[in-house]
Amino acid sequence: QVQLVESGGGLVQPGGSLRLSCAASGTISSISAMGWYRQAPGKQRELVAIVESVGTTKYVDSVKGRFTVSRDNAKNTVSLQMNSLKPEDTAVYYCYLLGRHRWYLPETEYWGQGTQVTVSS
Repeated sequence: QVQLVESGGGLVQPGGSLRLSCAASGTISSISAMGWYRQAPGKQRELVAIVESVGTTKYVDSVKGRFTVSRDNAKNTVSLQMNSLKPEDTAVYYCYLLGRHRWYLPETEYWGQGTQVTVSS
């Protein structure tokens, strides 16, 4: 199977920065995309940023210009640099991977356990 382990969440003041990291382990045949989702209390989970296999990056409009997603294909890791954080960025952030455990299996979505990011003074 595939496991995702996140690190880097915490409490930060508005305007501050945090860096989230996620490492994928286990048997991975191929990865189509890795990235980050978040879910705030009472809201649906939303895509924050993602890197596709060809290197294309996508961001939700609310974080463009403030967050940067990066992926290390050799290490199967993905990071999210979050700058100029705002209270509305407060949420549980989940690492996401779309890929194949074995080449003959269908693509599957994998999720990390989530890490809390709180932006507050």
